[in-house]
Amino acid sequence: MSDPVLEESSTTLTEEKTTSSETQSASGDGFALAKFFRWMTKGGLAILDNGLISGSNFLLGILLARWLAPEEYGAYALSFSIFILVGFLYQALLLEPLSVFAGSNYRNNVRGYLKKALTIHWAISLPTGLLIGGGALAAKVFGHSLVLPVALAGMAIATPFLCIHAMARRSFYLKLSPGPAAFGAAFYCAMVTGGVFLIYRSGWLSSFTAFLIMALAALVSALVMLWQLNSALDPATGEPRLPEIWRKHWEYGSWALATCVVGWIPNYVYIPLVSTFSGMAAAGELRALMNLAAPVLQTYAALSMLFLPFAARVSEEEPEAATRLTRKLAMLFVVGAVAYWAVIIPLRQPLFQFLYAGKYMGSAYLIPLFGLETIVWSASLGPAIVLRGMKSPQSLFYANGAASVVALLAGIPATKLFGLQGVIWSMILANALYVVVAFVLYGRKVAALRMPSLGVAEAAQAD
Repeated sequence: MSDPVLEESSTTLTEEKTTSSETQSASGDGFALAKFFRWMTKGGLAILDNGLISGSNFLLGILLARWLAPEEYGAYALSFSIFILVGFLYQALLLEPLSVFAGSNYRNNVRGYLKKALTIHWAISLPTGLLIGGGALAAKVFGHSLVLPVALAGMAIATPFLCIHAMARRSFYLKLSPGPAAFGAAFYCAMVTGGVFLIYRSGWLSSFTAFLIMALAALVSALVMLWQLNSALDPATGEPRLPEIWRKHWEYGSWALATCVVGWIPNYVYIPLVSTFSGMAAAGELRALMNLAAPVLQTYAALSMLFLPFAARVSEEEPEAATRLTRKLAMLFVVGAVAYWAVIIPLRQPLFQFLYAGKYMGSAYLIPLFGLETIVWSASLGPAIVLRGMKSPQSLFYANGAASVVALLAGIPATKLFGLQGVIWSMILANALYVVVAFVLYGRKVAALRMPSLGVAEAAQAD
């Protein structure tokens, strides 16, 4: 016969367990929802940050295309494509290792790490600016264009300041805090657009003065962000040795450096090729097409910066979760690109008319083809981000190397024979190969990481 007191007690305990379980479930749901909104907010700020930077560059490109002669705009486009290569090199040796090592090796001493990284910035950017200045002098002596040397001279002055601006913005992402970076980007955007408009109204607008405006805006906004960063970072817990940091950056960045060089080829080598085969004005026409892809590309650059430290932690702590992350990122980027071009393509004719005041209308029919190239490229970002997080830039070197071979072997004759249409088909072919190779190399990297753990499991079973 049962005891009523025990039954009541048992019932009470059961109810308490049920209530506790429901409370934990509700708490877990609330935590997941809060985490989701936190990532949405940070992702939105990251998109806003890069959206403002890309928006200012996009608007600057549009305004220069409208206000400059086609040949001078072509010189700006060619100079800017060279700066993109410089930016890739700077990212390989400083920005990308900064994101990886600040989230792993130096996560407890970010302030001390950034102080040394600032020294590396000047050691890279100043010689690079001087090298571009030498290129401007060579173009003046040996070249045939009167406007290209002037554009390169402006790019040489702007390079160190644009680089430190990029470093200041990237530094806020080390603690997943893109808000101040978005503020700095807004400051830069306002100075660039306002400055170019004032220079235009004064009658002094050229590719050279446009680069000077970019340099001034980058310097001022970088100083503001560095002041914010100095007050936000925790005190340094030590003094990292500069040779040690440079060694780590070089070990990681040497592969990334080579990757950036071969990564520049399938996407930006065509501007020099077009200018060589068809003249500087044709380079401006290609840049006018590329301007339309800038919003989606810069949005993805923002998300890549946000996801890279996260991917580095996931790859180190939960290797199995990295595969799921890769698939989700690839799907996210492809769907986003499809949605973007689904809006742009039907509006291509009035859009070109509006943006360029009737210039470059002969190339508007190529927009759907250019959209396909962007969509294909988007699929590569999933494995690319995770491979960087796995500290395996050599894998991306091989993928970009394969794409570069196709870009050169097919792109040179296609550009010469078919002009811009040949350029875009070559880009599609090169990027399709890049996607395939990136996924294959990611699969091999994951398989290699699994082998030691499988060996440990088999040894434990044997014991």
